Amino acid sequence: MNRSRHALRLPRSPRSGRRLAGLLLAGTLAGVLAPAPAATARDTSPRPAACPEGLPDGAACWTGTDANGAHYAIAVPARWNGGLVVHAHGGPDLGDASDPRRSVEDLGRWRVMVDQGYAWAGSSYRRGGYGTRMAAADTENVRRLFAEEFGEPRRTYVHGQSWGGNVAAKVVETYAPEGGPYDGALLTNGVLGGASRGYDHRVDLRVVYQYYCANLPRPEEKQYPLWQGLRRGSTLTTAGLRARLQECTGYASPPGERTALQQRNLDDILNVTKIPERTLESHLRFSVFTFRDIVHERLGGRNPFSNRGVRYTGSHDDKALNAGVERFAADPAAVRDLSYDSDLTGRVAIPVLTLHAKDDPTAFVEHEAAYRDTLRGAHRDRWLVQTFTGEHEHSALSDAEYAVSLAALDRWARTGQRPTPRSVAAACPAFDRVYATGCFHDPGYRPASYASRVRPRPGGTSWPAMTAAQEKAWSRVPGVGIAP
Repeated sequence: MNRSRHALRLPRSPRSGRRLAGLLLAGTLAGVLAPAPAATARDTSPRPAACPEGLPDGAACWTGTDANGAHYAIAVPARWNGGLVVHAHGGPDLGDASDPRRSVEDLGRWRVMVDQGYAWAGSSYRRGGYGTRMAAADTENVRRLFAEEFGEPRRTYVHGQSWGGNVAAKVVETYAPEGGPYDGALLTNGVLGGASRGYDHRVDLRVVYQYYCANLPRPEEKQYPLWQGLRRGSTLTTAGLRARLQECTGYASPPGERTALQQRNLDDILNVTKIPERTLESHLRFSVFTFRDIVHERLGGRNPFSNRGVRYTGSHDDKALNAGVERFAADPAAVRDLSYDSDLTGRVAIPVLTLHAKDDPTAFVEHEAAYRDTLRGAHRDRWLVQTFTGEHEHSALSDAEYAVSLAALDRWARTGQRPTPRSVAAACPAFDRVYATGCFHDPGYRPASYASRVRPRPGGTSWPAMTAAQEKAWSRVPGVGIAP
């Protein structure tokens, strides 16, 4: 390894053919999803840019666009430790094209990693909409681009939060063999159940909401099966969705200003779905607009969702609810394609440390149980350490906790000394003396099974949801998965 390259603060100017070859190679998706052809006129090299506010003094930043059209951002601190954190963002965002602001905003959001001495690289992905393997390929693209421009880092870690946790976990399984370019993974508040099961609670929300509210669609509007989320061509906006939710449940009003029917509707929806009131609107939004993207834009109108065999409980009249709620069965080919794209096999060969808020209202902490059981089912759980905190948020955790988690992962990767939840918790106060954001670890916590929070479909309690053998077999099916 040429260590002199680690000291560079500016991108070198490699031969364009070598850089382009690396980017094209990174776009290959498990032998099935081919990379988009590179635009020959596109300059993929990073350009100097202003760093987001709050990055440490002396940090240098760059932005650029990779060969597939994905915008990216890079930062290198003045005192670079030679390590790199490759970031996978959450969402998915639903715009048609790559958002140049997304990677820059995430760099500012996770500036603690740059403050800890790591270079940082993140992709905005080549398009909006669902596509876990696509996002994983774009994440790997930015790693390769960084190495091409700045030199190979001493150590490389992939980080993902929210849906980005699913993306980063897919990076681990697809691009991180033992001895490969990644030394470890940090998954925070991750959606780790995959999409074939990970969104079942939103399927339930979609049908339970419609049973009580009957306004999405309204009786006089064009009807469509609820598994579509929303019919193709609908002009409904997020503001319109919020208005309908308010009309039915009064969720945005103080309890004393709700009608008796609104309060009963709200209570029934929350009790049946186990979704927190404070994130009801965001979960419903996902079950409408993101489901529409998955079904119409990614799966050609096919249905990957099912609620056959599910019995709903917790309402004021469960018998009437179960008799009246809309039921549907999934198209097996659509399930296969969504599973291939996003489900995890547990085929892990590098250290993975997870950090999850116990009261995460968006990616329920039981996703960690699904991931634990996935790695255990693949006999790879020796590579996994899970930590939990008493926090109540999804989008951000304490900077001190990010810093100690990254330090524990780095030590594990360098020395082979596997951390424990207790050792991570014990080390956190030293970092909190710098960041003063708090340490909320609960080292004795262990989440209940995924099925304890999300009603399983028939046959849906064994993990992994997609075995390595299934993935290999499906990879031979022409056009399998979701196109980039």
